[in-house]
Amino acid sequence: MSRPGTTMRVSVLRGVGDVVVEERPVPEAGPGQVVVRVASVGVCGSDVHYYEHGRIGQYVVESPLVLGHEAAGEVVDVGPGVTSPAVGQRVSVEPGVPDLECEQCLAGRYNLCPNMRFFATPPIDGAFAEYVVVHAAFAHPVPDGISDDAAALLEPLSVGIWACRKGGVSAGSRVLITGAGPIGLVSVQAARAFGATDITVSDVNPARLALARDLGATEVVDARTASVLDLPRRPEVLLECSGNAAATVQGIRALAPAGRAVLVGMGGDELPLPLSVVQERELEVTGTFRYAGTWPTAIALVAAGRIDLDRLVTGSYALGEAEDALTASRRDPQSVKVVVHPQL
Repeated sequence: MSRPGTTMRVSVLRGVGDVVVEERPVPEAGPGQVVVRVASVGVCGSDVHYYEHGRIGQYVVESPLVLGHEAAGEVVDVGPGVTSPAVGQRVSVEPGVPDLECEQCLAGRYNLCPNMRFFATPPIDGAFAEYVVVHAAFAHPVPDGISDDAAALLEPLSVGIWACRKGGVSAGSRVLITGAGPIGLVSVQAARAFGATDITVSDVNPARLALARDLGATEVVDARTASVLDLPRRPEVLLECSGNAAATVQGIRALAPAGRAVLVGMGGDELPLPLSVVQERELEVTGTFRYAGTWPTAIALVAAGRIDLDRLVTGSYALGEAEDALTASRRDPQSVKVVVHPQL
């Protein structure tokens, strides 16, 4: 392992559709922080959205921004007061650092911290860089049996784990997952690991439905020709991962009485809610926002072979090819998850 020099390469979004590689100083570890040599970064739909539109809701790219928040690598330096992780340890980076002192943090809901600093969310730079600095408590050591790519993808897996927790998925649960993108696919595996025995996935992409079945779905529904309303048994839990309004409403209508709808996918700001269905069946409808305390579970499940994240990777790119990585899904409908390797 080599110590970092004084400068590093970063991939910078300067504006809509404008990505360049620049030289910047290597960040230094302050008290309680570590410097991570980034080995792998997953490309998320939010990265693509910032590249294509320059904003997501209230978050607007007003100055050059480094994208990428699904990151893993190796600790190369530690700041004062850090006892773990140690230099040389491989880590998965939890990309959101809360203030750890507000009402939400003290209640254990640090994902709802109003002062959260989250990678690649303006104006906070992300991990399309050779090195990043992160709070030591949010650099999670991973065993050697987990690849660099899988360690990076513990971040989207955490979204699926959090959704399963919010939905109360447990042994014997019947789960419907609408949307077979990366989050839907990790949610399939998380639901199976949580004990769900009936996992139905709905999507319009046959290749992704086939992958969903390979990863543990017991039934798939091609939404172009069939409906989740025709399932033989109503699901108890909906994990809505598409962000599509029609799929969301149909998924809610498919739920059994006392069912739970967990809205994970990001779509429009407003949604027509089938209120009579929610009331008459006493359905619970909740949103999710990132995750809290999920990394230990995610690491344990992947290390035990219960979840396969490497299976999701359909393309790898060097740092200078970050723009190609951001446009991969546009070029290839069978693309699932692409990763950037900043050291290449």
